[in-house]
Amino acid sequence: MRSLLLPALLAGSAILPLVAQDKPAPVRLTPLRLSPTCTVSQEIGISKIDLAFARPAVRGRKIWGGLVPFGQVWRAGANNATTLTFSHAAKVAGKEVPAGSYGFFVIPGEKTWTLILNKKAKQWGAYEYKAQEDQMRWEATPQAGPFLEYLDYRVIPVDAGHATVELGWENLRIGFPVEFDTKGIYWAHLEDTLKKAPETDWVPWYQAARYCQEQGLEPQKAQAWIQKSLKISETYSNHEVAARIDKDAKRLPAAIAHLQKAIDLSKGKTPKEYTENLEKEMVAWKAGK
Repeated sequence: MRSLLLPALLAGSAILPLVAQDKPAPVRLTPLRLSPTCTVSQEIGISKIDLAFARPAVRGRKIWGGLVPFGQVWRAGANNATTLTFSHAAKVAGKEVPAGSYGFFVIPGEKTWTLILNKKAKQWGAYEYKAQEDQMRWEATPQAGPFLEYLDYRVIPVDAGHATVELGWENLRIGFPVEFDTKGIYWAHLEDTLKKAPETDWVPWYQAARYCQEQGLEPQKAQAWIQKSLKISETYSNHEVAARIDKDAKRLPAAIAHLQKAIDLSKGKTPKEYTENLEKEMVAWKAGK
């Protein structure tokens, strides 16, 4: 009996010190940051631009040529270096940049600034910054603007493929353009989605056909995809898209037939305005408009 109990007792005694060593988590105050952190995220098409930075305040100090010296690399914020992330490959100030995260630095000058994307995204300030790790540099000219106590970044959409990224602080603004190949990016997304789409789901094929019809792309593929969607399940949505594809191809009798089917299937399933709008279109199509 002793030989059976001894291993169990020894194992139990080995566990006791481990349990005794567990300590409660230390109690700490949350730091009150003079330069609060911030993130800015903006979709452009199906791409995204993300900025992470800390906002220093003016607090009565001379900023340009003072707190931020001219001719020296600056982290473009406070604390950690500002990071700029692109979900897809982009053009920044006209130059190709791979998807990924970058440290964003600037070298302010009295008249022009040098803007920098550095391949090392995570670093404290500019203390470990190395020019040989730059992805790109370019020149930009700051503009006067309304006073801002705290540093600010904005990502301003221009259209489905373009945006302007703007840094503003104190009485200056400086911006640069970012461009995505939205059509190419979306087409790659479309093809990848259809490769994974089950043969029993009508929606992806309808979505792909609708995208082509709305963008005026690949009419033959659009026709094949909407027919595949209809074979899986007939809905007012895919009949409407089929009608528009046929109308674009000047197959008016087929277009009218699909539109009528969309009207019939929509009744009681959608807001009445949807059906009424289709009915108005039917009158116009039959009148040759």
